[in-house]
Amino acid sequence: MNFEVSNYALHHLRSRLPRICIALFAANPADLMQKIEVAAHDNSLLELRLDYLPRPALLFPKLKQFTAFHRDIVLIATCRRAPNGGKFRGTPTSQVDILLKAAAAGCQLVDIEVETAKSLKAKDMDRLRRSCSLVISSHDYRGTRKLEETWEQMREFSPDYIKIVSTARTLSDNVKMMRLLEQRSDIVSTVGVCMGEQGVISRVIGVRAGSAFTFAAAQSGEETAPGQITARVLRDVYRIDMVDAATKIYGVAGDPVGHSLSPQMMNTAFRRENINAVYLALQTADASDLLKCVREIPIQGLSITMPLKQAIVEHLDKTDALTEKIGACNTLIRSQEGKLYGFNTDVAGVVRPLEQRLNLAGSRILVIGAGGAARAAVFGLRDRGAEVWVMNRTAEKGQKLARQAHGHYVSHSQLRKLDFDVIVNATPVGMSASRPQSPLEEPELRAKYVFEMIYTPAETKLVKMARAKGIQVILGSEMFVHQGARQFEIWTGKPAPANEMHRTVLHALGQNSNLGRPLTA
Repeated sequence: MNFEVSNYALHHLRSRLPRICIALFAANPADLMQKIEVAAHDNSLLELRLDYLPRPALLFPKLKQFTAFHRDIVLIATCRRAPNGGKFRGTPTSQVDILLKAAAAGCQLVDIEVETAKSLKAKDMDRLRRSCSLVISSHDYRGTRKLEETWEQMREFSPDYIKIVSTARTLSDNVKMMRLLEQRSDIVSTVGVCMGEQGVISRVIGVRAGSAFTFAAAQSGEETAPGQITARVLRDVYRIDMVDAATKIYGVAGDPVGHSLSPQMMNTAFRRENINAVYLALQTADASDLLKCVREIPIQGLSITMPLKQAIVEHLDKTDALTEKIGACNTLIRSQEGKLYGFNTDVAGVVRPLEQRLNLAGSRILVIGAGGAARAAVFGLRDRGAEVWVMNRTAEKGQKLARQAHGHYVSHSQLRKLDFDVIVNATPVGMSASRPQSPLEEPELRAKYVFEMIYTPAETKLVKMARAKGIQVILGSEMFVHQGARQFEIWTGKPAPANEMHRTVLHALGQNSNLGRPLTA
């Protein structure tokens, strides 16, 4: 039955909306109803993508029964047309007809694209407004452009909510979206999201900037837009329900970072120590793009990973002596005055696990690689008195590192003649689980320990070969936790909950082994 939505009812609706709206779709009404019932147990705001159904009207009888008994659940009906990125191929008028029937079945909000709104007659828009709350949406699948202009166009239709979705091509596109939300969300309730890998951060901190809510997938594999995160991850990892204007932002920056376990580990540490902060994955290979976000969001601290560890150094106001010597930074902190300071905690990640097992002074150690992580290992081990050899695919780069650190360079062909106390893999070779590779062959593994810096997958080809030869293995998860614990200390001034951080990483990697000796941070 159609009814006039009063200002009071609209205010009441807004006041009870959660931070997360779970987007649901299915190929048939029965499956969609099942998903609605499951999702409603954990979340009270659901979007129903009716355009995925060949015959949406078949859903409404069951949906009406559901809404009659679940008045605490808020449903958004969406029937996105194909020209606007959806699957519905009917006319705007038939789209309106479906949305009106959805409202009659109990959906409190309906979503129509601004393109549809422009094509409809005034009477059709009035029918929608009388039936329920109105969301006018815009989706830009090519970039983040003309946000203010688009927002103003949608406002002309007097919607209850404006939903503006763009595609992030750079990290700084998220800044544009945050600025729009800060400036406009008090005028009309606005939902703002950037799609894509580089827009993931908008899905978490958008609510901090004023977004009415954010969209999430029910589970992995059921995303309705690029970069969408599951509701469980938004709640359990990013603690989105706790994010507010005072929440400090940290993150890991590099390319790729989608596989990184840093957000799980660091957000666990923040939760454990009751710190109002959130740690995000920032996908970029552009230092200038990254630094724009650092300054404008602003971001309090960063973990820097490849390929930015060396490139970021020239942008810093000051570095510690170790970072200057290594020429690579993996930890950045932004002062209250906006100055950027760089540190290198990769050294702690390498040295501490080894010091727990052997006396580094006089030890013979081979480091494979010559990038940022390798440089940290070589200089850190040399500072502890170890005798260090460097091997690298590009001989010139490896030779230069060996000279700088007063170590030795060794070619691949010489390895079978040498024995070491430790072999350290500081290259990304082995990171792909689908195409297992190793930087060394089995006969070249002549050492007491093999230290694999890669932490995902947990068992690389190198690790498996070392175990088969009876060589003791130090997994990348140890280095990962030690360097992360040191970062946490730099950022917060508090001791890191290293053991809990390690448990989180091992759980994420699917390892059931115990922690062994306690980690010290």
